[in-house]
Amino acid sequence: MSETRLIHGFHAVFSKLRSAAGDVREIYVDAGRSDARMRDLLKLAETAGVRVMPVAAARLDGLAGGARHQGVVAGVAAVQRQLKLDDVLDGLDEPALILVLDGVQDPHNLGACLRVADGAGAHAVVAPKDRACGLNATAIKVACGAAESVPYIVVTNLARALRDLQEREIWVLGAAGEAEKDLYAVDQRAATAWVLGAEGDGLRRLTRESCDELARIPMQGSVDSLNVSVAAGICLFETRRQRMTRA
Repeated sequence: MSETRLIHGFHAVFSKLRSAAGDVREIYVDAGRSDARMRDLLKLAETAGVRVMPVAAARLDGLAGGARHQGVVAGVAAVQRQLKLDDVLDGLDEPALILVLDGVQDPHNLGACLRVADGAGAHAVVAPKDRACGLNATAIKVACGAAESVPYIVVTNLARALRDLQEREIWVLGAAGEAEKDLYAVDQRAATAWVLGAEGDGLRRLTRESCDELARIPMQGSVDSLNVSVAAGICLFETRRQRMTRA
């Protein structure tokens, strides 16, 4: 049998069962929990033919590494689908909407960004191999199922990946607090890739220079920056708003 990785939390496990039940090897559940949510999970697992093992809560704590698992941990195929950006772009029937993350190293932020990307209908999240936390169990849980629905594409060279997007006629917009234009003044109705850096550090110099244009989120209060997932939501949903209201 192939190697496995662990995911935890109801959203992550439900989503995996629904999208790729064949990748789920086994599910460990809290033997003392029998509420409606757990019953729904057990029914779905039974339908999918996945083995379920009731265990003590202490064992779940160990499997999840101390993270909040909600009473469910699943072992799934370790090798995730390795999509390339071209694979995603070639299959689109609308202008691309891509979220690019530069230097996001907190898995909670990555998970939240994936969830936002799913909500806004982004077609992929792109991140560099280095200076990034990677799609670990914590990020998957925080994503509430979005890690299974939004392609997460890891690239070796982020600047080169941005050039590849530009060659596909995708406008590369970098979010930067010092930009002259705010995001509401930038036309985002065509294919767009939003590039965001980590909170505090922002975009790296080479990443910034690789963007076609920079835009800022207009801040009205005393703070000068937002959490990267909040900023991603503002940017992506503004793109969607413009597309829905096009003349």
